[in-house]
Amino acid sequence: MNILNLKIDILKLVAHPVRIAILNELSKGVKCVSDLEEFLEVRQSNISQHLSALRHTEIIDYFIDGRLRCYFLKSPFILDLLEIVKKDYPEELPGPECCPVTKKGTYPGDRRK
Repeated sequence: MNILNLKIDILKLVAHPVRIAILNELSKGVKCVSDLEEFLEVRQSNISQHLSALRHTEIIDYFIDGRLRCYFLKSPFILDLLEIVKKDYPEELPGPECCPVTKKGTYPGDRRK
């Protein structure tokens, strides 16, 4: 699998509010399922399913400490992705002044939807 397809698969996988929240917490450091249960309003079994999916694509991994599985981020791509998700874009990009090919026409601005 090439790197672009891998990133596309990662984007598809993390496009879920619970997974984004889990990854955001893991970006702060190692967490076990009970740590994640404290701030997510999701059952432990559901959290474990999300963690399993993230681990399957090697975005995260874990180590065992006694009876606990301690999860951590493995993919540096996720840190960049989380920064983009947090970023606020107050304005849209400006529309083009004309068609770049014909050099005619103008962008009318707001359109009705």
